[in-house]
Amino acid sequence: MRALLVCSTALLAALLGASPEVASAQMKLSPKAAAPGGTETRYFTSIDGLMDGNADVILKETRSGKIVTAAVLDVCYPVTKNSDRKDRFVVNLQVAGQTLTGTTQSLGEKAPVSVKLTRKATGDTFEFRGQIGIGQAVTEVASPDNADLSEKEFLDNQTTDDGITPQPKDFTEVSPEAIAVKVKLDVATDFLKSLKGQDVEVTLASLTVGCDALRAGEQTINMSVDPERAAALLAKFKATPGVTAAGWTTGLTEMDRSIRIPAADWRDGDRINRDKLAAAVAGVLGKTLAAKPVSQSFNPATGKLKLVFKRPNQDFPALELTDTIEVSALVSADKPGTTDKLLLWISSPSTTTTDESTGAKLNVSDEAAADEEADQPDDNGSVEALAKELKGQRWDADKSVWK
Repeated sequence: MRALLVCSTALLAALLGASPEVASAQMKLSPKAAAPGGTETRYFTSIDGLMDGNADVILKETRSGKIVTAAVLDVCYPVTKNSDRKDRFVVNLQVAGQTLTGTTQSLGEKAPVSVKLTRKATGDTFEFRGQIGIGQAVTEVASPDNADLSEKEFLDNQTTDDGITPQPKDFTEVSPEAIAVKVKLDVATDFLKSLKGQDVEVTLASLTVGCDALRAGEQTINMSVDPERAAALLAKFKATPGVTAAGWTTGLTEMDRSIRIPAADWRDGDRINRDKLAAAVAGVLGKTLAAKPVSQSFNPATGKLKLVFKRPNQDFPALELTDTIEVSALVSADKPGTTDKLLLWISSPSTTTTDESTGAKLNVSDEAAADEEADQPDDNGSVEALAKELKGQRWDADKSVWK
């Protein structure tokens, strides 16, 4: 398996032997082709099969003509087999003919590392054989047919997109409750601990420190927060030491299930009257879903609304089974800052069927119910009905405008 290459400016600084600022400048300039017999830099972005194909590898070579004069090997790998936790080592290799050797220790676990590779040109590709030892484990390397990249090709393949939009013009491409913070690794633990006890939900997957984060020296933490508190929280985060970027990102909302409505009827002063709007939404969905609203509640951390409905199940009426339908919703301003419009998103309904009749109960397996509900065209017109009742607009995906 070829390891995927995703490298940050900080990695380029390390590999190119320059400061991040210099590396950034080098990214913007197209490196000149080396003169015949002159010095050039080439890269290998994988060594197939290394650590069962789970290692992310970058080998940088400095060449004079066809002769390798210096090499740096950067390997990011799982701490243990199938682990999401990564470690990394960067080793300067001694070059003796076709042999590349070096020792170092891993950056995280401080495990001793030894490298001994034989490099052989085979036509337009290269073969690597040898051993890499990390701690007590030794990996045999037998990797034929490795293609190298020029420095320009290597730089062109870099990506540093963290998905963060500091100042979105509206919430059509980012979600109002979804925010993200990029923080330096050496303060990431303190930053995360500072979130304890706060009304935010941290995305578990963003706690994994992957190869990109190890090489960049920065980690992106994704969170969900009540849209009404998002701007203030982001301003606080931006002023926190070690935070290098903060803003909105993709999250809960989908434009095909969102409507934009006038805000005037749903505000009390500067705040949204959520209970009033929730009651209106429940009333519309009660009709489209042919179900009775039984509860509505807002998540204090994310601001997400949970609506619950019940209706008699029609599959076998004599059994008196009950469908319980849950719908999530989110309401916010349609963009950061002052606006006279609100954005309302509702989820597809999730339905479970149980026996709530008196006496002995029938145990029912309800595994296919959600799929059956999803097959209904537009949830019996729920989104369109809400747009009509609330005098709202639907999103035109083809033209990327509200209609």
